[in-house]
Amino acid sequence: MAQFLSRFPVPETIDHLPDDLKERILAVQEKAGFVPNVFLMLAHRPLEARAFFDYHDALMERESDTLTPSEKEMIVVATSSRNQCLYCVVAHGAILRIYSKNPLVADQVAINHKTADISERERVMLDFALYISQDVGELNDDWEQKLQSVGFSQDDIWDIGSITGFFGLSNRLVSLTNTPPNPEFYLMGRIPKEQ
Repeated sequence: MAQFLSRFPVPETIDHLPDDLKERILAVQEKAGFVPNVFLMLAHRPLEARAFFDYHDALMERESDTLTPSEKEMIVVATSSRNQCLYCVVAHGAILRIYSKNPLVADQVAINHKTADISERERVMLDFALYISQDVGELNDDWEQKLQSVGFSQDDIWDIGSITGFFGLSNRLVSLTNTPPNPEFYLMGRIPKEQ
């Protein structure tokens, strides 16, 4: 029996997708060993899938002033947890565990970043990300000063806001479609790989 991936149609194969999307999916499959369900869910609308992946890469793969890949994933995990998005908490929790080389941090951040074993800088960053995702989200002088006092540049602040906003969209699409996380994500980064 095929796994349920979306309340909307998903392609039975990727053969009929535009070549660039097919190549992107195959590259991820080659690297991860599986195709993330969200890729297939988004393939329902190839033009939107392309824009989604391009924006994702522009945010998550670009080098920020001081924001690390691990901190970017913390933002995704904390805000996705607050948005009750199981897919993003599980998938990005796996990536956070791998980037941070810490098998505990993703679960701690997902439940309560205020008690997680993270730095004060990261705590302030997540306070701001949750303020953006759950509250007014306006960058005022107090927030800017607080973020800069723990080492974030103005460009980093833009990144924190953009990542939060983008994954708010992602959370809502996954909730809309009822797309489950791949089982493989649950174990990634929890147990060190054998040499």
